[in-house]
Amino acid sequence: MTGISETDIAKRLMDYGFHAPTVSFPVAGTIMVEPTESESKAELDRFIAALVSIREEIRQIENGVWSADNNPLKNAPHSQADVIDGDWKHPYSREQAVFPLSWVAANKFWPSVNRIDDVYGDRNLNCACPPMEAYED
Repeated sequence: MTGISETDIAKRLMDYGFHAPTVSFPVAGTIMVEPTESESKAELDRFIAALVSIREEIRQIENGVWSADNNPLKNAPHSQADVIDGDWKHPYSREQAVFPLSWVAANKFWPSVNRIDDVYGDRNLNCACPPMEAYED
């Protein structure tokens, strides 16, 4: 058992340059992928290559190369700050973290933050809206 969840895979897709897909809707514990008719075959092929590569990363965990709690999936997404931090404490390289396939470097999207607790964010909203009294007139 690797301990890898659908959220780990969704967050790792960000390192490959894809927006994290919807998880837990419409079915809990799943990833919803909805390519549209406007997606080119090349883009779909790129997405499939990312998923195949992620599967190979999971295999590294299954084979004991990486631990179940310190691997590219559990630590995803990797920000630019991670790469320049002098204190890299992972069993995989910085390049593997942020450029997992050769084509990622050509058009890298850098997540601005690392993983956050999704449930906490859903349950503890931070509203920057004016107070309701501002709308009374």
